Amino acid sequence: MSTTSEKAVTVNASVISQDGTEIAFERLGAGPAVILVSSALADRSDARKLAGLLAEHFTVINYDRRGRGTSGDAAGYAAEREVEDIAALIDHVGGSASVFGSSSGAVLALRAAAAGLTIERLALYEPPFVISHDGFGPPKDYARHLDALLAADRRGDAVTYFMTKAQGMPAFMVTMMRLMPGVWSNLKALAHTLPYDAAVMGETQQGKPLEADRWSAAKAPTMVLTGGKSPAGFHNAARALADILPDAEHRTLPGLNHGAVVMAPKKLVPALVEFLRG
Repeated sequence: MSTTSEKAVTVNASVISQDGTEIAFERLGAGPAVILVSSALADRSDARKLAGLLAEHFTVINYDRRGRGTSGDAAGYAAEREVEDIAALIDHVGGSASVFGSSSGAVLALRAAAAGLTIERLALYEPPFVISHDGFGPPKDYARHLDALLAADRRGDAVTYFMTKAQGMPAFMVTMMRLMPGVWSNLKALAHTLPYDAAVMGETQQGKPLEADRWSAAKAPTMVLTGGKSPAGFHNAARALADILPDAEHRTLPGLNHGAVVMAPKKLVPALVEFLRG
């Protein structure tokens, strides 16, 4: 049996995805495998505290999505390549794993499950589907405007645009983040991946009901989580998703908001451990 100190050891490694892209990850803990899928403007450093807490119960794979951190990238992005990245990680841990994703990373994890990957259990935190025209979610021309900003090398403006228009963050909070050079430089370094998350979301943020036929292929037992302090749009989307999946539940965690993975991982862990243990 592994001791606590052994579980705390982090191993840095990588796998090669189907298209030849190297995907870097940290492996820590012992027990059933859980893969963490990060959100937009995030790499594995954002989930490092959560990974450490979950490693007391599981083997945790905390990876850099392609184009982020120390993972490679390739020309001609498609969300299917990121599903293949998750498949390579699942192969690495023995052919099956549970998966946890947050925000657009939750939608990527859902895509992987719907594609037929061997996912034991699927935990999703606030997938940002937009299922009604109530002002929740990004503007219709979001992806086009984002591409224009990045084409002009206005990386900081692209980050600001995402935060204010897609996340609904107040402008004064973005201004405060700009005054933290280390934080802001890291966000700007990830700006080129924002279109990747827009592609992962596809047409699911246009105020239309979720397509049951598209997502019901995700057969794994699924828990869709929302934070009690998050906007109603996240709760509406979570309930709608749980209704169309074959084996899913929706649960709200009091006191949390959309940034829970980074800001309050300790409050996420009990629900995740209970569900992922089965």
